[in-house]
Amino acid sequence: MDALQLLISGLANGCVYGLIAMGFVLIYKATEAVNFAQGDMMMLGAFVALGLTNTDYMGLSFYVAVPITLAVMGLVGYLMDAVLLRRMAGQSQIAVVILTIALGFVARFAAGAIWGHEPQSLESPMAGLDFRFAGLFLGMDEFFVIIVTVLLTVGMYLFFAKTKLGLAMQAASQNQMAAYYMGISVKRIHSMIWALAGVVAAIAGILFASKGSIDPSTGLLGIKAFAAAVIGGLGSLPGALLGGVIIGIIEPFSARYLGGDLARLMPYIILVLILVFRPHGILSQVQSKKV
Repeated sequence: MDALQLLISGLANGCVYGLIAMGFVLIYKATEAVNFAQGDMMMLGAFVALGLTNTDYMGLSFYVAVPITLAVMGLVGYLMDAVLLRRMAGQSQIAVVILTIALGFVARFAAGAIWGHEPQSLESPMAGLDFRFAGLFLGMDEFFVIIVTVLLTVGMYLFFAKTKLGLAMQAASQNQMAAYYMGISVKRIHSMIWALAGVVAAIAGILFASKGSIDPSTGLLGIKAFAAAVIGGLGSLPGALLGGVIIGIIEPFSARYLGGDLARLMPYIILVLILVFRPHGILSQVQSKKV
């Protein structure tokens, strides 16, 4: 019974890691760049929702604040590419990585300046609600995280497989030159992918803040989510979710049976093993370049 309880808790945390990891994958598939500010975008989305809902700030309804937060973070992601990243065209990938790391620092300092550095909790309808079944304790926040992640994953699959915009995004990520000759605005598509990554990060932030406290350092979860993306396969959206779930499940079991210090190391130990024995990840999508 304890093992099942740990599994449920780990699954909820893993879904959050997986959503952040999806943001890494979206941007990497489209631009071959790694956005190390993705975790900080998640943190910023959580604080935007907190600022809109909590009575100490604006006190809006949770159901009103959520779409506003998604729109704000989508705009943040779009502007990051359109205003900053687009100017890095032709620069080395390491220059883009350094820029995103710097943007992460800016986001953390901005969040601290606006909302403070003390842990805060999001006032959501799921707070404090739970149910018990056959001796298992399941918080509504954890249940909601799992359900929303499943629905979002299915929605993203349908978006990329069935919609004109989703197909254009796939075309631009697979062969930019061919997409350009087909009349697709590659630069605009890239900005829209950054916007989508911002929306996904905001969803992850809202879900994370609904089940625990947040502070500006919460953005550092992006490091763990990047490990999840690499474990699952940096070019695979299902792999990102799988990697997040693997890390999320391993953490509580490691803490329970191996101790705290080793538990914190386990995700990165798995990352090292994956890089050694399966460098492209569990669900790798290695494709040859079309020239």
